[in-house]
Amino acid sequence: QVQLVESGGGLVQAGESLRLSCAANGVPFSSSTMGWFRQAPGKEREFVASISRSHFERYADSVKDRFTTSRNNAKSTVYLQMNSLKPEDTAVYYCAASNKPLSIDLREYDYWGQGTQVTVSS
Repeated sequence: QVQLVESGGGLVQAGESLRLSCAANGVPFSSSTMGWFRQAPGKEREFVASISRSHFERYADSVKDRFTTSRNNAKSTVYLQMNSLKPEDTAVYYCAASNKPLSIDLREYDYWGQGTQVTVSS
């Protein structure tokens, strides 16, 4: 059974940091591209970051230089380090797995976690 479980969300003030984790079971983790997406109230889900099986990374312009994604294949876990958080980063954050290299298109992701809430107060 495929399972992606995010953790690490919470309520922080602007300028602070959070680290999200996503533990994967039942997916070919080491060969998968792992992505992070977010969805704010009333908005569509959007791409945040992705990391390929070869550890190549892509970021949305809105988070570049503030967010960093990494992965530990031995633990089947992907991380999203979020620094200098802004109120506009408030959203539910999802991790997802894809067999497409470094995809930013959510339609190319086959498996999704349940999401974790990140709230940034001003």
